Amino acid sequence: MTIPEIPAKIPSPPTTGGERAMLEGWLEQHRAVLAAKCAGLDDAQLREASVPPSDLTLMGLVRHMADVERGWFRRVLAGEDAPPIHYSDDDLDGDFRVTEQDTFEAAYATWQHEIERAREAAASRSLDDPNLGAHRSGEDFNLRWIMTHMIEEYARHNGHADLIRQAIDGATGD
Repeated sequence: MTIPEIPAKIPSPPTTGGERAMLEGWLEQHRAVLAAKCAGLDDAQLREASVPPSDLTLMGLVRHMADVERGWFRRVLAGEDAPPIHYSDDDLDGDFRVTEQDTFEAAYATWQHEIERAREAAASRSLDDPNLGAHRSGEDFNLRWIMTHMIEEYARHNGHADLIRQAIDGATGD
């Protein structure tokens, strides 16, 4: 299976410019890094956990990030009725759990859809605009905070992806 849109080159964020361009650049870079960590692997490899007892997989990370994009940009920022995709109140880690029936093609397509919807939700908003939806904490968040949090979320999970990918085939790097 060939997954479209996985970048041949990881985009670099701008080294000069405004705050929004920097935030968007770093977020796009981290999105591309996770995609690149998955490139060239088959579904079985993408379901492979790095070290027991962890069940963390590259496919699980992609599913998780689809839900994270959806939650922060669509539910919290835009106030949309967008329920979780891969987890539930009964299984909060369901996004990380993959089965033999789960495919990377489906996980990747869902993730890319949620990224596109996130871009749309943020496009017309100022970094200072508050959220329109509710967060479970009851706190308010502006777009600046959400984008910064998303960069942190991807950075943390891209570190996991580095280790998982290295355990699968020895590949290292961005």
